Amino acid sequence: MRPHGQAIRAFRTARNLSIRQVETLTGLNRGWLSRLERGQIRTTSEDKLQRVATALDTSPDLLTFKEKTP
Repeated sequence: MRPHGQAIRAFRTARNLSIRQVETLTGLNRGWLSRLERGQIRTTSEDKLQRVATALDTSPDLLTFKEKTP
């Protein structure tokens, strides 16, 4: 899956969560989460994205780039 880092950061800040709090909620390393938000992670597994979405109380679909269909 292709994550959208700016969307992830926007959801996190809107919920007043720090990277450390998301790290605790997801079990994912905060350095990895930071790179994810900065767009340095180009693809990730559905499992990881689902964990982030659950922590942010949103759908994984809202945290990814959508492919345009003709």
